[in-house]
Amino acid sequence: MTVEGTAARKPRRSSKRTSASANKAPGAPGTEPTLEPQLVQLLTPEGERVQHPEYDLDLSPEELRGLYRDMVLTRRFDAEATSLQRQGELGLWASLLGQEAAQIGSGRALRDDDYVFPTYREHGVAWCRGVDPANLLGMFRGVNHGGWDPNSNNFHLYTIVIGSQTLHATGYAMGVAKDGADSAVIAYFGDGASSQGDVAESFTFSAVYNAPVVFFCQNNQWAISEPTEKQTRVPLYQRAQGFGFPGVRVDGNDVLACLAVTRAALERARRGEGPTLVEAFTYRMGAHTTSDDPTRYRLDDERAAWEAKDPILRLRTYLEKQGHADAAYFEQLEAESEALGKRVREAVRAMPDPDHMAMFDHVYADGHALVDEERAQFAAYQASFADGEVK
Repeated sequence: MTVEGTAARKPRRSSKRTSASANKAPGAPGTEPTLEPQLVQLLTPEGERVQHPEYDLDLSPEELRGLYRDMVLTRRFDAEATSLQRQGELGLWASLLGQEAAQIGSGRALRDDDYVFPTYREHGVAWCRGVDPANLLGMFRGVNHGGWDPNSNNFHLYTIVIGSQTLHATGYAMGVAKDGADSAVIAYFGDGASSQGDVAESFTFSAVYNAPVVFFCQNNQWAISEPTEKQTRVPLYQRAQGFGFPGVRVDGNDVLACLAVTRAALERARRGEGPTLVEAFTYRMGAHTTSDDPTRYRLDDERAAWEAKDPILRLRTYLEKQGHADAAYFEQLEAESEALGKRVREAVRAMPDPDHMAMFDHVYADGHALVDEERAQFAAYQASFADGEVK
């Protein structure tokens, strides 16, 4: 199976559930009209290049192939990490399957001196910042709290607490402005995090202090099992209006549009014009994490419709139509992706096993009776196993 094909799955059982919005008649309570969403798109799902009056790009064939390579290798790494978790090598994994264009497009819009505050799913952005993919996996194996120095790549450690990194990004951006630097900051979060108070506070502070920050929301339609319609009554990008700065919705499966829109937002921040909210309208093709089962709440037809908008396939179609890449290029890239998967697999298996007792060590500086009791109970539980068998 090719890397591009990893988005496809075997036919799944059909669901008879329908969304709440599908049952509402026009004009029914809760369906008040809002401003019609405007979607920035430069490359259609069919691989056709289109123009936009405000955002456009003039990329060379080499640059286009580079974006394609980024997405393919990121997807291959993501697939390997998912397999490693299923094999018991990782405790958990949050897949980015389907969101490669949003992450690679925005990641390649950054300058070296810009600073990134990610969530726990920005594997493609980490790739763009030069973080070794193998270093991302130590935390998910439980052997470290992040295997890279944030200051070496201007890429902060992964943030598990939902939405909190937007506050960190805003404070950092305010500091950048006070220092007189012309660099920008970008904060990644999802549609679910947009419901957090931390995000609203970040919007307020960034607007009032004119902070050079870009809020990049990857709206993948689902906050675990909650659809976007249960989180907001207006398109997410329109929320920025209430805080006094612009918002824009971009086709999150169009790597060219994501690059153009993010680049423009970063330049605006560098010019001292304040924050921008970018809503990348995309789709999480896989589970929220490997502990999730999306078949319990998501329609098969919905995923099939989004698979037809696959970000990698549309760019490949464009490359082939324009004669910018031949069969030899794709074969070479497939071999490179397999080599990456093998390297990551070997690196993870060479990592030490996590210390099961370490989680009790630094809960309190001086110890605590309840923690000591829990440690003893857990130690006894661990001792009840020998070679995978219960004694």
